[in-house]
Amino acid sequence: MDHKILFTDLDETLLNHNKSISKENRNAITKLLEQGHDIVLMTGRPITTGRAVIKELGLIMPGCYMVAFNGAVVYDCAADRILAERTLPMEVAKEIIDEAHKAGIYVQTYQQDTILTERHGKELDFYLNNAKMRYRLVNDIYSNLEKEPNKVLLINVDNQEILQEFQNQHPKLLEKSNSFFSCNQYLEYCPKNTDKGSGLKYISKFLNVPLENTVAVGDERNDIPMMKAAHIGVAVKNAHEDARQAADYITEQDNEHGAIAEVIEKFILN
Repeated sequence: MDHKILFTDLDETLLNHNKSISKENRNAITKLLEQGHDIVLMTGRPITTGRAVIKELGLIMPGCYMVAFNGAVVYDCAADRILAERTLPMEVAKEIIDEAHKAGIYVQTYQQDTILTERHGKELDFYLNNAKMRYRLVNDIYSNLEKEPNKVLLINVDNQEILQEFQNQHPKLLEKSNSFFSCNQYLEYCPKNTDKGSGLKYISKFLNVPLENTVAVGDERNDIPMMKAAHIGVAVKNAHEDARQAADYITEQDNEHGAIAEVIEKFILN
């Protein structure tokens, strides 16, 4: 039997709208692990909230891994150990934060298990509704950074065009970091050459599993690099059109039902 790895996005892919996992998906993951395959949870979330999901799903046994911060942190769930980490240089983080301020766009970053931001408005509420975690309001984000951050996030809950315009007007930031949309409201800035695709390649090499034995499933634009890096890239039925266009296969089920179970049965267990 070939040793295979399933890489799956969390929100809107493995998880339903209640942020829980369906019985079909849970049973299929159990079968995957019992047969000696691996599962890697791929998320833009910080490592802290990712750990909480892992514990809730019971994915803390050997064969379970996570790539957090859109590729910046690689984590062994069973060993509770960070395997690799990438960060934004301080001067790059400062430039992103400063330019966001000039544009009047809400910006936040992360230190340890805490969000750093300068104001509590609808943007932070929107974020906290999707990912529960601690936050700290500060007068100046940059001066409160104790170390290089894993990413900087710009949020606009009303108009994606404002974020798109910001990205287009700052080509120099694209030379120093990796930028993409993880949903219409989030414009992410991550370390250079870092995305879910780089995380997939790291895990594949770490586990000595050829890319030919990898399957990646997602729903959003930040999932496209891992879908392209894997041997088989899958978009769930409810995926963004860009992700659907990049996929080798689109599931018949959506994230509310058994999309991941469908992928496991079709590409991992058979």
